[in-house]
Amino acid sequence: MRSVIQRVKQASVMIDGEVVGKIDQGLLVLFAVHVDDTDDKIEKMVQKILKLRIFEDEEGKMNRSVTDVSGSILVVSQFTLYGDASSGNRPSFIESARPEKAIPMYEAFVEALKKSGLNVETGKFGAEMDVELINDGPVTIILDT
Repeated sequence: MRSVIQRVKQASVMIDGEVVGKIDQGLLVLFAVHVDDTDDKIEKMVQKILKLRIFEDEEGKMNRSVTDVSGSILVVSQFTLYGDASSGNRPSFIESARPEKAIPMYEAFVEALKKSGLNVETGKFGAEMDVELINDGPVTIILDT
């Protein structure tokens, strides 16, 4: 499981010109499932994201989590996070889980995030999406399970 976490001032995802998910301050999470991932990794990833201290405190130090600042989370599925271009110029995606495995894990991931009580928005798995964001910092973290 891989997530690219971006601290944002705002972010949105559109499908066919229609906004389907939008947040203000919080995290944009690009999320992918690996072919070898198992369900037990979902909660580990969720807890890491919820506790990741990348928001500034009163002294300007990154000591606060998205939970501490009551931020929102926008989750966008992105199988290309497992793209491998090490042996050519055209990436291979064989490390990405097939939809029959990835969709239920993506949905379980989103549901686990929602249990935090934070506002959680999403794109649509497998859709062509336009993602807009204002990266705050910029701060971008990559998490792997």
